[in-house]
Amino acid sequence: MYGFRAANRYAKALLEYALQQNSVERVFHDMELIHRTISSNKELGNLLDSPIVKTVVKKNVLEKVFVDISPEVHRLFKLLIENRRLPILNQIAQKFVIQYNEHKNNQTAIVTTAIPLTGNMKVEVLRKIESLTQNANITIENKVDESIIGGFILRIGDTQYNASVAYKLNKLKQDFQEKLFV
Repeated sequence: MYGFRAANRYAKALLEYALQQNSVERVFHDMELIHRTISSNKELGNLLDSPIVKTVVKKNVLEKVFVDISPEVHRLFKLLIENRRLPILNQIAQKFVIQYNEHKNNQTAIVTTAIPLTGNMKVEVLRKIESLTQNANITIENKVDESIIGGFILRIGDTQYNASVAYKLNKLKQDFQEKLFV
């Protein structure tokens, strides 16, 4: 991944600067917006990555797309333009969001289910996760994957618990193949 270490450094520096300026919440929302916008708009990502497009054009596009952003993020744009690092802007935004969540002790629990979770189910899952992790700053992201057949897969940080029907069926299949029950 191009610019991974540099993106981490820029994100860390921006977080520290935003903390000093008491504007970390606003910068967080700006960086979330930048990450969502670049990730969902392939043309914008390609424009920022392109060595053919002039820096002035890139700067003008950023100013038109991200009109109402904080002065701290404007300074980041200027710094990235000076250092010819605009291609890693999306990575910086992504790393900033991760570092912000670590700073605030926020965690995202990704719950993969065969069908979408209802409001009541989300509340129950959230309560259970909060009691298991002793962390009140958890948000739930529900992903739907019909291939798991039923059950759920829970991922929090680096920990994953797979209670899906597909996983259990595969495990049973492996057991039968290894032990050759007759």
